[in-house]
Amino acid sequence: MSTDRIRTISTISLLLLDALLIMAAFTLAYQLRAAIPWPEPLATDVALNRYTGLLLVQVISVVVALFFFRLYYIPRAISRVDQFYNVFAAVSIGTMMAVAVSTFVFKDEPFVLDYPRAMIVYAWLLTILLLLLGRMVHYGFRNALRDWGVGKDRLLIVGTGDTARMILQRILWSPQLGYETVGIVANSRFNNDGLLGIPVMGTVEQLPELIEQHQIDEVIIATPEAGHRETVRIISYCERGRVSIKVFPDIFQYITSQAGIDDLGGLPLLSVRDYALRGYLLIFKRAMDFAGAAIGLILLSPVMLLVAVAIKLESPGPVFFVQERMGLDGKPFLMLKFRSMRRDAEKDGPGWTLDNDPRQTKLGSFLRRLEMDELPNLINVLLGEMSLVGPRPEQAHYVEQFRRIVPRYMDRHREKGGMTGWAQVNGLRGDTSIEERTKYDLWYSENWSIWLDLKIIIRTLWQILERSNSSREEETKRPSEQLPATTTTAPQKSSNGQHEEVERMMRET
Repeated sequence: MSTDRIRTISTISLLLLDALLIMAAFTLAYQLRAAIPWPEPLATDVALNRYTGLLLVQVISVVVALFFFRLYYIPRAISRVDQFYNVFAAVSIGTMMAVAVSTFVFKDEPFVLDYPRAMIVYAWLLTILLLLLGRMVHYGFRNALRDWGVGKDRLLIVGTGDTARMILQRILWSPQLGYETVGIVANSRFNNDGLLGIPVMGTVEQLPELIEQHQIDEVIIATPEAGHRETVRIISYCERGRVSIKVFPDIFQYITSQAGIDDLGGLPLLSVRDYALRGYLLIFKRAMDFAGAAIGLILLSPVMLLVAVAIKLESPGPVFFVQERMGLDGKPFLMLKFRSMRRDAEKDGPGWTLDNDPRQTKLGSFLRRLEMDELPNLINVLLGEMSLVGPRPEQAHYVEQFRRIVPRYMDRHREKGGMTGWAQVNGLRGDTSIEERTKYDLWYSENWSIWLDLKIIIRTLWQILERSNSSREEETKRPSEQLPATTTTAPQKSSNGQHEEVERMMRET
């Protein structure tokens, strides 16, 4: 069965499931209102079948609202936070539409005047709850089918450079995306070695034959270093087959993707850089940071005390690790963390922390896995040196290196450094590409909102839970079989990959 047909069946089944769950929520709301005499006992009993018309209006209104919120467009990866927000908004609007339409259509029906308002509230809440649960089950069933090889999109990646490797790593380490990577296509010189075990199958000129021969569903063009003419030429080869085409953007395309039209006294200007966090919004963000840090320190103080005692008992040295980092406007500050390494870990100078770093203590490894070593960052947030959400602050000597080789790197210092950030919840943490992290940090700066901060915080907490569960599962596997968490972590480079990248870029410049 083709992936298009499977996708169609998946969409239809989701729509039918939603309709059934909306009816179930309406029925449960009726039973609750009949059983609970709140805000007052019902004056008259109305049989459920008298509400059939209202039920149909409710189902149609909510389904229409879900459709306009694009909740029947099934993405490859689903953000639980976004899904909750969209379902909440769609059901709220759909319920209001249902009440308005029902009042108009059934205005001559006497029982409508006695339509319990509490029943509307019950139906609204239950519909949100059941739809969220139903979509989780539906999403899990689709993932199970993909694990069995059903509904996967057969993929070709064009390119053999660093960008292609990064995309391939993300796909291989995220099976929930639903891709089956068939092979790599070399955009210029032919490389027989392949990438990460995926073979190079040919060159760009052979794309039409490869697409037809291997029944390819999607092509990702991962050649941002190529010129626009070359990209258009590659797309022209792909267009001969019925495939989806995606292009990884270069730096210029990334910047201009945020472009907007401004004016100067009627003179049109193209704005390619604008920052959402300014003016009174800074007060809102600072208030949220202060409240979050204060509440966090109060609630977590027993845990932090136990961690501090455990650190002192395990190894000699201070409880806190204090290190200078670059913050807002490039100004240095002292960042606090729980010490997770031996006291002499930086006797040969500072360096990146690696997976299974021998300098870590046993307790430190546990703390880092759950990110509990960063709890003292809340003190920095309370003092106004950091934010709950923002670009992760780097050490000064790394900043000096990166600012010379990564475009717009210093623009990320227009915001306070954060305990977590948009790059981190998208898997770019630790020893990963600085260039990619910078892109995510800049996107955050240009699209900031309170809702985005809340979303990042929720995703961070969820990922910590998933990471702790996945790490326990990985401990039972052989080293050659270990895989990272599929939804929380991005592919990592070699043990000193970040240093290699810096040195390579330094040589190029």
